[in-house]
Amino acid sequence: MERKLAAILSADVVGYSRLMGADEDATLEALRSHREIIDALIGAHRGRVFNSAGDSVVAEFPSAVEASLCAVQIQQDMAQRNELVPLDKQLQFRIGIHIGDVVSEGGNLFGDGVNIADRVQKLAAAGGICVSRNVYDQLTSKVSFKLESMGEHRVKNIASPISVYRVLVGDASKPRPITSRLYALARRSSRVAAIGAVLLAVISSLAFWQWQRSGPARDGFPSVAVLAFQNFSGDPGLDSYGRVIAEDLTTAMSRFPDITVLSQNSSFGFDATDVSPGQDLKVDYIVEGSVQKKGSGLAINAQLTDVSTDAHVWAERYDGREASDLQDGAIGRIANALASEGGAIRRYEYKRTEGKDKTDFSEYDYFLSGHEIFARFASIEEHDRAGAIWREGLEKFPTSGLLRVSLAWYHFFRPWNFNTDKRAADYRRAGELAREALAEQNTSPRVQWSGRKLMAYIHWLEGNFERAVADAEAAVALAPYDADTLSFLSRVQAASGNTTRALEWVQESVRIEPTVQRTTRILAWIYYLTGEYEKSVEAAKKTSGTEPPVR
Repeated sequence: MERKLAAILSADVVGYSRLMGADEDATLEALRSHREIIDALIGAHRGRVFNSAGDSVVAEFPSAVEASLCAVQIQQDMAQRNELVPLDKQLQFRIGIHIGDVVSEGGNLFGDGVNIADRVQKLAAAGGICVSRNVYDQLTSKVSFKLESMGEHRVKNIASPISVYRVLVGDASKPRPITSRLYALARRSSRVAAIGAVLLAVISSLAFWQWQRSGPARDGFPSVAVLAFQNFSGDPGLDSYGRVIAEDLTTAMSRFPDITVLSQNSSFGFDATDVSPGQDLKVDYIVEGSVQKKGSGLAINAQLTDVSTDAHVWAERYDGREASDLQDGAIGRIANALASEGGAIRRYEYKRTEGKDKTDFSEYDYFLSGHEIFARFASIEEHDRAGAIWREGLEKFPTSGLLRVSLAWYHFFRPWNFNTDKRAADYRRAGELAREALAEQNTSPRVQWSGRKLMAYIHWLEGNFERAVADAEAAVALAPYDADTLSFLSRVQAASGNTTRALEWVQESVRIEPTVQRTTRILAWIYYLTGEYEKSVEAAKKTSGTEPPVR
């Protein structure tokens, strides 16, 4: 046994038994999805999960600061993922952090340090974070968020009272919208039912008007709902197949960090026959489709609609003979065609900045305007123009992690794709900006994913293969269905000597989206490294001479 000092983070789902009793399958799926994000964030903050049972997670960190920053990021990300989920179906974590003496044995940790973290966690509210006095002392002047004393508490099996502090995340004093206040007033005024009815009617009108105004004026990444695919075959047996397609597609698209996807529990009460499902669901885009028989096979039709204009943005048909094979093949291709960085949603979003005055640009507008140019990889001049837009945006929004990490990619690709003469300076600046973006408080999944993806390459160039692999794994955990991420980061695994893992990622990339370019080139390299020269030559022969720059 070994004794040491460690910062312990303990997390637990509030009301887990109730959620399991209401819908076991949906709760387990949501927990799995949340845990992938949490585990990736813990790894990104240099933490290690050493105990996980049911709905709980216990991890150790090298410092109280890292543990606290990770906790804040977890709660921010969980809150974002819960935005479009009904309250009674939300998975909300409470988190406790303590720094103290622990005993290490066989990779597990024991002792008061772990027990106190668990007791502190039980004092936190749903979606909240509590820390012990030891942690509070370590955080003073080192973090931007505030902490509020909750006094001393006597807890089970701990002899002395514990001083506990609540982490204040977000603006708790923000006034409720007028519609919420009117609704509360109407509920309290039970004696004036007629007035209440009028108020509720006004509320409905105000809410719809407010939503219509706020929809086009949003200044962040878009939201999407996937409706159950309709059965046009006349075969009742395919009714459930259309629902399964939509469920799998919801899961896959929800793991792309650039969009928010409405939970299936909220969206499956609607279908394409409803008058305005997108407006009722309050999302920016609707994905809908159908399944039908085609001879001895099946066809899946899918389309994307812009809710604000009712314009059809994208449509595609996928044919197959076996239902399960068609389902496996179509899900990845639809998700990548819509939600990836080069997908239909992003390309359509570029229109948001057309003709818009720069003085009215939001942080997201600057990102889109620069990325539209950046994604073409046309020339160094165009590339520099994208960088100038992001630099201008960062001057206007100096705390923007999104623009900072975008500018980091700009510096990285100057030498990587355009062979500029300031390679060392550009790579160094790319690393500096990425590290700064990841160090910001409450960074979004998009910034975490993009930053970890870039840092995997930066660490590779610096010769730190252990950190390169850790960042690559964290980035893939944040976007496991993104074929481009898998393909791009398989190079890091191969360069680090993990050829088996690299091959797994490339093969998974090809499985979920066979058209991703560069995969044959990477396969040729991996087979060369493993001594499978015939396979390497065959893969090299399939490499297109017109592939775009590696990114």
